[in-house]
Amino acid sequence: MTTLTPPFDTAAGDAAETESAPAPPDPAAAERQALIERWAQRHGIDVARRLAEAEDLADAVGKEITPENTTDTYAKSWRVWTRFCAATRLPEREASRGSLVAFVTWMLREGQQNGKGYAATSASTLLAGAVVGLRERGVAVSADDQAAARTALDGLAVKLLQNGERRGRGKAATAHLDGLRAIARTCPDTLAGARDKALTLTGFHYASRAQDPAGLLAGDVTLHPRGLIVSVLTGKTKHSVRDAKIPYGEDAELCPVRAWTAYRTRLAAEADPHWSRPAAPAFVGIDRWGRLTGGMGPDSVTRAIKRISARAGVPLAWTGHSLRIGLAVAGRKHGKDSVVIADQGGWARHSRSLQGYFVIDDGWDDNASAGLT
Repeated sequence: MTTLTPPFDTAAGDAAETESAPAPPDPAAAERQALIERWAQRHGIDVARRLAEAEDLADAVGKEITPENTTDTYAKSWRVWTRFCAATRLPEREASRGSLVAFVTWMLREGQQNGKGYAATSASTLLAGAVVGLRERGVAVSADDQAAARTALDGLAVKLLQNGERRGRGKAATAHLDGLRAIARTCPDTLAGARDKALTLTGFHYASRAQDPAGLLAGDVTLHPRGLIVSVLTGKTKHSVRDAKIPYGEDAELCPVRAWTAYRTRLAAEADPHWSRPAAPAFVGIDRWGRLTGGMGPDSVTRAIKRISARAGVPLAWTGHSLRIGLAVAGRKHGKDSVVIADQGGWARHSRSLQGYFVIDDGWDDNASAGLT
């Protein structure tokens, strides 16, 4: 497609270029060294050394409190940026308007390691992460140049759609009550089956993401006379804990509280006592032979939800995000206030993503074409 062809050759360098260029100086390291020298002039060498140690501590604390998924995204973005620079023979530590526009063009055209282009949403995330990586390395990236790259990305994404290209997985399927009932009835009478039922029913009722049950400890889920209180760690950059309250269900078959109690009772009876301690994972991995393998991670939660829904015959397989969408849609359909739904699922009260989930249901009930024919 001609709109995604950059104005330079991405082939390897000329044969005459047999010697690799020396590594460029690190602007961030040079800036830190200059700062230490200024401190030494003002306060003496000993004080400058202590101030430098304090800076190192601040850097270490910053890394410690940054969520792992954010760190992973930044690291991946920088790897993609360096692959782009190697392919185009552009310097890694320059961020001009042209290089950023070329970067998003390259990502959409061939950026993946298999030679295929990224989806526009992935390219947007990688662009943001690459900009963070450049700035961490002392490279100035102007807001105007970054905006130009985003404008190019948006325009090229439209071109892809016009040419019939659909990239990415799209939105997750929405969990629904019929599917939950089918899941409850098809979970086998085993420890793994009890875990599957509890994982799905509790996750639906507090609008879980895949990482939420993966991060829960047994002590984070407490019984209350009226149901369960699930203390969920939330926030991508500013962490907090929301206490999601899950009442007993009127329908015993779909009751998340009863499902949780049955799972934990069976776990206590069949597994080593240390799995029932408050510091143990709330949801444990269980292999095909019934052996416990440790706490479930986000990927294993997603795989489990997909497997559980497929076993129940749900037409569109669910993912780790399906339960989250399902609570929003079902709550809206049953007349729950949007603020109440937001608080239960940990959304901001005016969240655009939450409003988008509402449209899934509202688009049918409040529809300009409904009843006209």
